[in-house]
Amino acid sequence: MNSTYKTLSSIFTRPHAGLTHRSSDLQQWRGIRVKIFNNNLERGLTFMQRIMQSSGIERMIKNEQIYHIKNSEKRILARKNLQRRLKSQDLARKLKSILVKKVRGY
Repeated sequence: MNSTYKTLSSIFTRPHAGLTHRSSDLQQWRGIRVKIFNNNLERGLTFMQRIMQSSGIERMIKNEQIYHIKNSEKRILARKNLQRRLKSQDLARKLKSILVKKVRGY
């Protein structure tokens, strides 16, 4: 009786023992729970939104593909992503050179 209780309690208190989980995986496995204090829903919603952003759930929901994307649209999106990434890298390179000059005193 006691051994069955131990095995059942170990099954229900922790995730599958063979898998190693990161904290974000554990949180997604359990779901997001927010405690509301003093019936302050606005504060609870902002806290939940912050948790969703940090864990990446919000990004997964926004990027979820609902419909088929044509190959031509995929190429256009890929080109736009490439241009955005190159522009960001160029800006980072310029900022780095400005900071280096500022630190060196030029």
